[in-house]
Amino acid sequence: MAAPQELLTDEEEVLTANRTFYVALHSLDLSLMSQLWLHEDWVKCLHPGWDLLVGWDEVRRSWQEIFHSTEQMLVSISRPLVHVTGDVAWISCLENITTAYQNSFSSAMVEATNIFQRRQGRWLMVHHHTTPLAQPPPEASASVQ
Repeated sequence: MAAPQELLTDEEEVLTANRTFYVALHSLDLSLMSQLWLHEDWVKCLHPGWDLLVGWDEVRRSWQEIFHSTEQMLVSISRPLVHVTGDVAWISCLENITTAYQNSFSSAMVEATNIFQRRQGRWLMVHHHTTPLAQPPPEASASVQ
């Protein structure tokens, strides 16, 4: 007889959705990114140095452009802070990003906020906001390499 499957808490489900977002980034997988986002005209995304993108079509085009111009992206996160209120949740975390382009690469530390909404039992991203940091916060310098 199989053991009963443990139910995940809302926080664990949101953390799983957040990890999936970073898997899509790391693998430059537009299909996976598309599955993770809510396809509405009010979702938002703010990449470092970009203007605010509004609506799934604009957000999708931005990921398509980023993935097309990127050879490899390594992203590690630290300090994920999750909060769930009903069918809305957000995670604040630090992203340590190294991106390889043709004949070049860049590294950055970014503060990110990812907002999710539960729809039909799935946590879907509705907002991704990033802010570059000049230097790691003191509490992150030991955990992010």
